[in-house]
Amino acid sequence: MTNYTKLPAILLLADGTVFYGKAAGKIGTTTGEICFNTGMTGYQEIFTDPSYFGQIMVTTNSHIGNYGIQREEIESDSIKIAGLVCKNYNIVYSRKQATESIQDYFQNDNLVAISDIDTRALVRHIRDKGAMNAIISSEITDLDELKQKLAEVPSMEGLELSSKVSTTEPYFYGNPEASLKVAALDLGIKKNILRSFENRDIYVQVFPAKTKFAEMEKFSPDGYFISNGPGDPSVMPYAVETIKEILAEDKPLFGICLGHQLLAEANGIGTMKMFNGHRGLNHPVKNVIKNHCEVTSQNHGFGVVPDEVRNSDKVEITHVNLNDKSIEGIRVKGKKAFSVQYHPESSPGPHDSRYLFDDFVNVMKGELVW
Repeated sequence: MTNYTKLPAILLLADGTVFYGKAAGKIGTTTGEICFNTGMTGYQEIFTDPSYFGQIMVTTNSHIGNYGIQREEIESDSIKIAGLVCKNYNIVYSRKQATESIQDYFQNDNLVAISDIDTRALVRHIRDKGAMNAIISSEITDLDELKQKLAEVPSMEGLELSSKVSTTEPYFYGNPEASLKVAALDLGIKKNILRSFENRDIYVQVFPAKTKFAEMEKFSPDGYFISNGPGDPSVMPYAVETIKEILAEDKPLFGICLGHQLLAEANGIGTMKMFNGHRGLNHPVKNVIKNHCEVTSQNHGFGVVPDEVRNSDKVEITHVNLNDKSIEGIRVKGKKAFSVQYHPESSPGPHDSRYLFDDFVNVMKGELVW
């Protein structure tokens, strides 16, 4: 295990609020939009989720690192968060399957973090003031210098980030002899989405974010998938155009998270930056078609504009968030296209919503229509 000494560190928020803590991970400075996740488990999956690219993560669970790092419990090939804020940073872990400590993991992946923060106070502050930019430093102690660096960080609103986390070359996932084929547009796709397809006898070709429909069509897929990912959907016309072409050909289409927002954009429905967004493993969502509730895993800072969805003659609402009534799912009238804002692959999280992958299979087989 790497030698570790708790050096002083500073967390500065864009509104001038300062928290003092101890250095964790790599000694250095990092910036990003600060947000919090209320999940009690699955920190490694959260760290590697591409949708968190460019964000500083606050974990509300008081202990982080206590079950170590297991290299297979990842949602992408590297850490995607910009930084971590936690209360108790546990280098000693208690799981036989773990391969290294969280400190070694962070140092090897060059992640700057801060611990010994009153995360309850911090989360309450973010919840009341909204998501904002922040800076963590264990090498700079001058607040004026930190403020200057923080002022240079762009707002998440208006940022196109999917092309930064997407694959650069197409690749295949699953069994080539599978009964169905899906072309997936990688805007920051999570590995458990691909596993969920493979588990349903689906062979997937994954394409870079800016791939045209004509190129995806060469795979002769039974359906198309638009993935999750980071950034602002309103500045992604390349993806919206691809979705419009898929809809024009009346092909089966399933979107998750960012894919949900882009399906809305392709149908003339606007998206917006949310005050805080939803990030956690216990968000209650009502399926209004089946009239049942499911507990969902969520991670998004943007959403569709609810009134525009309700007033649209192109889509109908399928899922609604029971906490704030935001729109969690839509399907396109007269088309084989649907999407959800949350994460049915749920890694980490509950499995209540995994039926949506089965619904997609049934749509591709022609057994589910609306």
